[in-house]
Parts: sequence; structure tokens; C-alpha cells
Amino acid sequence: MKCNTNAIMNINFRATLTTASLAFALATWFPNEVSADELKEAKVTQVIQDVKVLPSDAAPRPAAVDDNVRPGTAVQTGTQSRSELTFKDQTITRLGEKTIFNVGEGARTMDLGSGQFLLYVPKKAGGAKVKMGPVTAAITGTTVLGNVNPSGVTTFIVLEGGACIYLDSVGQSLYVGPGQQVTYDPIANRLEDPVDADLNQVLTSPLIKDFRRLPSASLIDQTIQNRRQAAGLAYGSDALTHAVQVAGASSVATATPDQFLRALNSLFARSTAAEVCAYVGAAVRARPDLAPQIVVAALRVTSVNPRTDFKDFKQPVGKEISCDEANCIYQAAIAAHPSAAKEIYDAAIAAAPLLRDCFTLPCPLANAAVQPVILAPINPATFVPPVVSPEQPPSGQ
Repeated sequence: MKCNTNAIMNINFRATLTTASLAFALATWFPNEVSADELKEAKVTQVIQDVKVLPSDAAPRPAAVDDNVRPGTAVQTGTQSRSELTFKDQTITRLGEKTIFNVGEGARTMDLGSGQFLLYVPKKAGGAKVKMGPVTAAITGTTVLGNVNPSGVTTFIVLEGGACIYLDSVGQSLYVGPGQQVTYDPIANRLEDPVDADLNQVLTSPLIKDFRRLPSASLIDQTIQNRRQAAGLAYGSDALTHAVQVAGASSVATATPDQFLRALNSLFARSTAAEVCAYVGAAVRARPDLAPQIVVAALRVTSVNPRTDFKDFKQPVGKEISCDEANCIYQAAIAAHPSAAKEIYDAAIAAAPLLRDCFTLPCPLANAAVQPVILAPINPATFVPPVVSPEQPPSGQ
């Protein structure tokens, strides 16, 4: 496997994956009990203008509602045309104009040759794997929007839920949280760091507004609300600043762990579930050094001793929060501090072991620091210069 060493060394929060570890990483996202056949066949549920079905063993033909699409069959949309496919497990795929889409031969795999797509995977449906040229996205219980430009530039937006994105050629992997966007630039041959997407602008996409309401629409609305609240609770916000000052600190940055966590607990105690998620994202961005403790405090939503190691925390019986609330807290923290994904996951499991199934595993090996290449020192006494040409052997021979 060839890779650009200098490019990889400049990528933050990435990890190197072998082919075997990439296969394992993707496999961990897909439960074995879900039938792979449920994502091997779809029906066309909407056709807008010029849409064709391209069977591998027959001539292209116009697509019609209720047409079956199986592995080896592509769907192609023309100019100002769109289509929707629905799978047996209620996974929905929508295709934008000038798009070529295949149901992959592998289990629960889809291939986007070019164009734009929207993918909705129901919770506990088993997930899906989307190939976008050199980029692979592993998705479970998520709504995403992707685009492959003719130049090869690929953009990927998570509207709700989360996804693991892999760049196979150099073994990069990273987690993309709700409301975030990641871009692949083929010239740089790397995935850029995730950034916040303008979801209000995204909702004007024809793949959303020209179709029926998505089953995940309320979750997307919740993501937008959480993002809006998080923006209002950004570093130095009045509420957070006032809370840490009441706790005895002069600022968020200078607050001790004890002061900061006591301040947060006072905010959590009088906040709604959505507000708690927003506070978690803002707090982790402001104090990434306390990310695991912040998650524990939010999951407990009660007064805790911040000096106690998070591994000793347990969610009080009778005060359990819902799975959706717990996952919102967890995802907000990881999205705010991707490099601490493993520590955040461990903290969440330790704090709420009964809710462990609510937490999606962070991307295997994602966000780990790339190990530097160590060059052995050269010993002048034994160094032999390289051969310049067959006619000019190394000196000393």
C-alpha cells in the first residue's frame, strides 16, 4: 500500500489502518443478527423526470415506481432529475441529478459513482456501508447527505446521528458527528477536519424539500436546535461564565476541575435534556481536558464529586435517562473533541452501564495520533552511498 508519508504526518486525529483492521472496523458497526439481504434489494418509490435503470445484463430502461433494484443494477438520473429507493428494512436512498448509484455486491453496501445522494438508515436497522470512490462511510441509525463532484472532491454531511469515514488508500479514519461536514480533496489525498455544516441551508436541498418528510425529520430538527443552543453557549457565554464565577473561579479557562464541574452541575440541574446536550458540547469545547468528567456529570444529571475518578461513577438507580438523551450527550461530547472518543466512550459506559447499548462505538482506531517515523542514525564508518547509475558503482567497492 503506497501512501504519502508527509501528508499523513500532517493529519491530526487520524490513525493508520491495515486492510484487515479496516474490515474489522467496518464490521463492528453492523450487527450480525440483521439480514444482509435487507439491503440487497430496493424498490423505486419516487421518480422525478429522467431516471433510468441500468441492468448489467440488459439495455437501460426508464425507471418506474415499484421497479426492483438488485445488486449489479445501477440507477442513473439525468439533468434536473431525482429518484428515491426504499429497501426492505426501510432504509431510504435519494439520488440527485446526474447521479449514478449501485446496490453493492457486498452485504449492506452501496456505491455512489458520481453525483449527490441522501441516505436514511433507521435505528437498529444494521447500518450500511457507502463507497464514494476512495472514501468509505460506515453508517448506523443515521441520516447523511453526500456528494461526489466530477473533480473527485467528496463532501459528506451528517444530518443526525454519526458516521465513521475511512480513506482507504492511506488508512485514515475519523468520526463525523451530528451537524458536521467533512471534505475529501483528491489533490491533497486526505480527509479534512470536520466542520459545522449549515443545516438550515442543507434542508433546502431538493433531496429533502422535493420528497416526503423523512422519518428522521424530528431528529434533524433536534440537531439544528442543539447546534443553535451550542452556539449560544459558546466559550465565555454568560450562563457558563456566571456559573463558574459563582463556583469561585474568575473565568472558564482558569477554573479548577472542581469549580468547572460544580458550575456545570448547577446548569444541568435546571436544564432540559436538549439544553444539557448543548451545554455538554460547549463545555467540552471550552475544557477538552475534562471531556470524560463532563460526560459523566451530564449522564448522571445530579451532584457528583468531581475529584472521584469517572470509572467509579455509576448512574443512580431510579434516575436513569432515556437512550436518546444519553446518546445525544455522548455524541455532543465526541463531536466537540474527536480525539478523546475512546476516553469519552469508556466514561459513558462506566457512568451508565445499563445504557451501554445506546452508545455507538467510536470509529475503531480513529482519531489516534499517527506514530512518527523514527529514522536510525547514520554511522559514517559503515555508510555506503547509493548507486548513481549502473556504470558508476558506489565508492569503496
